[in-house]
Amino acid sequence: MSLENHQEIDAFDSINAVPSILQVICRSTGMGFAAVARVTEDRWIACRTLDLIDFGLQPGSELQVESTICHEVRQSREPVVIDHVAEDVFYSQHHTPRLYGFQSYISMPIILPDGTFYGTLCAIDPKPAKVKNLEVVGMFELFAELIAIHLDTQSRLAQSEANLSGERDSAKLREEFIAVLGHDLRNPLASIKAGTGSILRAAHTDEKTNRIARLMQNSVGRMEGLINNLLDFARGRLGGGLALDRETKSMEPTFIQVLDEFRASAPDRLFDIQLSLDQPVEGDHSKIAQLISNLIGNAVMHGAAQELIHITALTTDTSFELAVANGGKPISDEVREQLFQPFYRGHQRASLQGLGLGLYISSEIAKAHDGSLEVSSTAEQTRFVFRMPRVDGSKAGN
Repeated sequence: MSLENHQEIDAFDSINAVPSILQVICRSTGMGFAAVARVTEDRWIACRTLDLIDFGLQPGSELQVESTICHEVRQSREPVVIDHVAEDVFYSQHHTPRLYGFQSYISMPIILPDGTFYGTLCAIDPKPAKVKNLEVVGMFELFAELIAIHLDTQSRLAQSEANLSGERDSAKLREEFIAVLGHDLRNPLASIKAGTGSILRAAHTDEKTNRIARLMQNSVGRMEGLINNLLDFARGRLGGGLALDRETKSMEPTFIQVLDEFRASAPDRLFDIQLSLDQPVEGDHSKIAQLISNLIGNAVMHGAAQELIHITALTTDTSFELAVANGGKPISDEVREQLFQPFYRGHQRASLQGLGLGLYISSEIAKAHDGSLEVSSTAEQTRFVFRMPRVDGSKAGN
């Protein structure tokens, strides 16, 4: 049996109704052979058969398609019903009954929901049978439609499974890509950062060298932020969303680290900092640090250079809240509506633009912590506020 025949037959393995359909046909019509056949322009393949007269066809058997009446049914898409071949004006001289030795015959087209002709539901017997009536023809029409629906459903299910398998493969490749990208981008930066750190710690370096090293270190810090945002965007959009590594601890060391980095990278900017972080926070502290860095970096980049950047962070019994405010030109309503969209950079000059992912990633980090990130902007100041539960709400009551 050919591979194609196997595939046609296997299509019926999960259609449990077909054997019962063939039994009902034979019992109700008195005919001795019934089958579902796949009929194409050049092939006739038996997919399922019920043979009570030793006709000799089994699933996978083939007939020369031009020798069958099913071939004509495929061309006309109309059923053929014969009670008694010898008395039929047209089919008494037809080559098919003489070749296969039957006197009664019925063949109903199986047409899939999309209009594709699949094959036929047919029955034969060497004796005449009363099949040319509304009851029998209606039964065949119903069974043919039922088989067509089953075949279509099975095809759709197989396609869905293939798509799902393809998505799994793609997801695996995406994860590998993200991992390799992170490794290949971060390693050179780590080397540069270590080198500039060594220069700055050295005792006998001149001021010009130190200044260049600090500029390089600041650039490395910006690059690290861009890479983190880019990788999180890739995981969120191409992978399965942001993965959190939750732990419960004080937010103060996280804040101090981020603030120290900005004091070093933006020594000319003035910060008004108010921290009240008495209670531990459950969350991914590295992601929260990334959010804090994005918001402060946004204030440094877009705020008025001569004005203070106000940073407030506090914990309560139930929540953690961060607010970052800066002076400068207010954000218009039009811009504010798009501010948390990926790659949105507004109308700032090119030298002040990054990838436009910082605020988007920050909003995704907030959502991942069941929190919120909001912005308000007036002529006096632009203020971003991040709020999240202090303890993971999904564990409440456990």
